[in-house]
Amino acid sequence: MPVPQMEDWRAIAAEFQERWNFPNCVGAIDGKHVVIQAPANSGSLYFNYKIVDVGGFGRSSDSGSLRNSAFGESLRDGSLQLPPDTVIPGAERLGLLPHVFVGDEAFPLLDNLLRPFPGRQLTRERRVFNYRLSRARLVVECAFGILSSRWRMFRRAITISPEEDDGKEITHTCRGVHG
Repeated sequence: MPVPQMEDWRAIAAEFQERWNFPNCVGAIDGKHVVIQAPANSGSLYFNYKIVDVGGFGRSSDSGSLRNSAFGESLRDGSLQLPPDTVIPGAERLGLLPHVFVGDEAFPLLDNLLRPFPGRQLTRERRVFNYRLSRARLVVECAFGILSSRWRMFRRAITISPEEDDGKEITHTCRGVHG
């Protein structure tokens, strides 16, 4: 799958603004629990794994899977070719703001990855932010819902053995980032 270029990111951000009222958003990320039958003698590697990018084991959290993925590395090192920081109309007092992905509380807060404010006693401004972030995240929630609905194999244990990729990396998960 080709990595979006700067103009693609701009178009995605415009759609997130129009549909979800969330400016400078270029995608939503989440994990999808897929049950597989653990291969013999695999120990705890295959227990409770979540999905974000191909290659994580069952014990990996969404945050850990992101950290160890090529996408996570590109997000951290700035090689995704996201558009430059911009001023959001109506929020000029905030200055230049980066283009971001949105995730849930399982993900770390990064320069280009936002998550909800924690807690219950939030200011009105933070509650509105969390609401809008939640709406923007719906695209990935719906994508995983459609995946499970369309391909029912994701609703039950998958009983295939992982294959080795060049003898180094075991490939056994499907992970997704939706933008």
